[in-house]
This record gives sequence, C-alpha cells and structure tokens, in this order.
Amino acid sequence: DVPAWLKSLRLHKYAALFSQMTYEEMMALTECQLEAQNVTKGARHKIIISIQKLKERQNLLKSLERDILEGGNLRIPLQELHQMILTPIKAYSSQNSSPEEQSRDVESHHHPSSLLASEGQGSDCKDSATGGMQQHHLPGCEGESGGAPLPEGDLPGQFTRVMGK
Repeated sequence: DVPAWLKSLRLHKYAALFSQMTYEEMMALTECQLEAQNVTKGARHKIIISIQKLKERQNLLKSLERDILEGGNLRIPLQELHQMILTPIKAYSSQNSSPEEQSRDVESHHHPSSLLASEGQGSDCKDSATGGMQQHHLPGCEGESGGAPLPEGDLPGQFTRVMGK
C-alpha cells in the first residue's frame, strides 16, 4: 500500500507520482529521476532514504530472527515488524529463482508443518493465540535458525518466519 506508506512519511502529496510506477521502478528510483519530476530537495532525500530502508528489510528480518532465537526482548522486534508491515511489500514469486529453490519452495508449501496445513482445522485455531499454529509450526524450530534458508527477495516468507518465532 504505497499511498499509506507515503502518508506515514508525510509525503502523500507524491502518491500520484508513485501510482504510475511498478514496485521495481520505485525501488530503483534515483534522486535525479525525482528531481526531473519536480520533487522538492527535502522530499527527494527522504524518499531515497526510505527506499534504502525498504531494500534493507531482508537483512533486518534475519537480524530480528537471530535476536529472538537468542532470547532477546520481544518489544523491539515487534515494533520493527509493526513498522515494516506498513511499508510496501511485493508478493514473492519464485519465477526468477533457480529450479532447486523452486522445488524447495514447493516442498515447504506441502510440508505438514506449513501454515497451509492449519487452514482445514476450522475454528479451533481461532480460539486461542497459541492454538494450532504453535503446535504445528514451532517444535521443529527450537534451537535452530528456522530450517531451509529462504530465497533472497522472499520478504513475505521471511516476515512470516520471524512472526512464527
């Protein structure tokens, strides 16, 4: 939701400019391109810094996952995740990944501990915050950093993995 993200940055007057761009174009924006669109110097600087932060989210999520596994305070990771969910996140598609990564991706979606496996359990999972999700997802994760590494660019997968920890 790019308009909401821009509003959180107090740059919502540039929402029309961003509405004409793809996610990839937005992530590749340069200060020169923004200047050509008559974006003020202060706003250009803020946009470039904010896009740089978007590019660093994968590493931030890996760091948050390590912190959580080491038993750190959950307040800061939860605040970071809250801020991150307000930013534009592109749906991950394994089309550009290698065949090895694609097969691993398929396996993870059909694995019994996958989040998809809990869909058919009806209202049981909704009754408690620690219900089906924790039973099916966490036991295999204790003491390790979360199994198979996620492909670079799978921000939704990494976000979900950190939430699971």
